[in-house]
Amino acid sequence: MGIIEKLRLDNKKAFVTGGARGIGYNITLALAEAGADVAIVDMDESTAKTSAEEIAKQTGKKIIAVKADVTKKADVDAMIDSVLKAFGRIDVAFCNAGIALNVPAEEMTLEDWNKVININLTGVFLTAQAAGKVMIKQGGGSIINTASMSAHIVNVPQPQCSYNASKAGVIQLTKSLAVEWALKNVRVNSISPGYIGTDLIMNSPLLKPLIEKWCAQSPLHRLGKPEELQAIAVYLAGDASAFTTGSDFGIDGAFTCI
Repeated sequence: MGIIEKLRLDNKKAFVTGGARGIGYNITLALAEAGADVAIVDMDESTAKTSAEEIAKQTGKKIIAVKADVTKKADVDAMIDSVLKAFGRIDVAFCNAGIALNVPAEEMTLEDWNKVININLTGVFLTAQAAGKVMIKQGGGSIINTASMSAHIVNVPQPQCSYNASKAGVIQLTKSLAVEWALKNVRVNSISPGYIGTDLIMNSPLLKPLIEKWCAQSPLHRLGKPEELQAIAVYLAGDASAFTTGSDFGIDGAFTCI
């Protein structure tokens, strides 16, 4: 099989959490363009359905929307059942759902802290665990977790200790699962995006004023584009990355190099 064929995802079945918009939407689109059927998992069911219809129309693939709260095990289990009912198997799990709260550490409430950790870290564990169980039974699969360059550096000027800690946890969780499941043919990797110009960032009254500062700090002097994460997602999802597990991939325009 040639490299182009290995990069194809024909007949593979996937789900993407937080897939209704932003990075998740672009990952879903990329997986579908490469040949996979994909479930968009999101709390915003209406937007997820709209996104699923758009991507299905563009790619001709089966794209479904599933509502789930990744912090609730019952929701995650029900989501897995829905994906299996629709597709019959799960070859790719992209655990992407996440949030950030910019609150000074001395002012952060335990509720704020728990909200970020529960979605960004516990949510990744619950979805990866549930997908892993399915993949082990069926003989293999690929799990991809969204970490962040914030796992490697402390972002400035925004105060976001809970976010940084959660994303560092995602990387170590990824490595731990990769080692545990290596001989079960379940690969687990993470991606660590830098500042990506999603609609959320570009339209946020809180974050938009920071863009100029971020770009000034970046060696490339610009934000990343959501579509610039698509190639690594397709690579990690398919057979071309058969020897790749336990790795974290930085896509940050060399931001963490300085």
